[in-house]
Amino acid sequence: MKTNRLFILFTFLSTLAFAQDISIEKLQKHIGFLASDSLHGRGTGTPDEQKAAAYIASAFRELGLGYLPGQKEYVIPFSFRKSKDPHGNEMDTTAPRTQSMNVAGFINCNKTYTICIGAHFDHLGLGHDKNSLDANPEGKIHNGADDNASGVAGILELARYYSGARKNKLHYNLAFVCFSGEELGLIGSKKFVEANLLDTGVIQLMINLDMVGRLNDSTQKVMVYGTGTSLPLHRITDEANKNLVLVKDSSGMGPSDHTSFYLKRVPVLHFFTGQHKDYHKPDDDAGKINYPGEKKVLEYIAGVIDRVNEEPKMAFLKTRDAQSGQKVSFKVTLGIMPDYSFEGKGIKVDGVTEGKPAFRAGVLQGDIILQLGEISTSDMSSYMKALGTFQKGSATRVKVSRKGEEKWLEVTF
Repeated sequence: MKTNRLFILFTFLSTLAFAQDISIEKLQKHIGFLASDSLHGRGTGTPDEQKAAAYIASAFRELGLGYLPGQKEYVIPFSFRKSKDPHGNEMDTTAPRTQSMNVAGFINCNKTYTICIGAHFDHLGLGHDKNSLDANPEGKIHNGADDNASGVAGILELARYYSGARKNKLHYNLAFVCFSGEELGLIGSKKFVEANLLDTGVIQLMINLDMVGRLNDSTQKVMVYGTGTSLPLHRITDEANKNLVLVKDSSGMGPSDHTSFYLKRVPVLHFFTGQHKDYHKPDDDAGKINYPGEKKVLEYIAGVIDRVNEEPKMAFLKTRDAQSGQKVSFKVTLGIMPDYSFEGKGIKVDGVTEGKPAFRAGVLQGDIILQLGEISTSDMSSYMKALGTFQKGSATRVKVSRKGEEKWLEVTF
């Protein structure tokens, strides 16, 4: 009988120890709901986005998470006016205010400082906001499984991972925040930091998950941005890695919610498994997620959090940012999907949108864009600068490298 009792106790403790591991089944459940047709693409300010927010809040409640300090609910409403363009560069002061919300849960360890882990939960809805890369997007459901149901599912799994016995080993509080309005110009995260809902002075690190569901099994590449925003981050991101190929960028600026925190002098890390042909199209569906791959990425991120948890309060470092802190207003688009993991000179084309200028000019997947007009496009900064010089209807030439041979193509925006 004694032997049986010991066996039962060992089995119970073993089950307890591993009960909180990242679960593929739970990732499938969360992404399956958030990226279902019934939510019509989670457009910002829509009733379907409210359903997504309620789902996230319910998950936080099930896990026993608390509210952010000073809050009485998980859902934190805000309002805004939509911009005149899809990049959030110019506000339309005549537009009615749109009502939206962020959703936040808190693991309170009664510590002075907090690690903030975030992801946006909005997407493109029915393709009415001019953000879609589909040739005819109006009325089509853009489910956004990778962008960014994958990040939200990651938030919920990391919240579950740390809400059990691991909570006792935390030297920092943990805040889990799901932002809305990212697709319209980082609106939810901007509202969050401007309202000081979590005092930016007490944030140890902001970790952002945006498109973490399409790990390529062949390359195993994960992009990690922001490694230069605090001195220990280069070391920490390397030490936590076991079997992934990291493509690191020191810059704290980028087209996702971590930028809002970086601009408030908070160290940041942004995790991203790369672009794909379904990006901002109706085909970004739950069935295309690499669930074992996302589990692997989340285990890596948990390893990063564990190491940050052992660090003293980290000092912020300003990085040399690709956009130099300045917004670039784009009146045109070339219609390509860059390969952000490409480490050579130029912009490698990972996809070309049918009907867009690049498609009409004959740009092909795999081409490397070396020059646009008179401007050399050696990196994303110079490429964006080049795009900003053209108006709709402008004609120019684009220089590409195709299988080692350079070509000039005529393009009209």
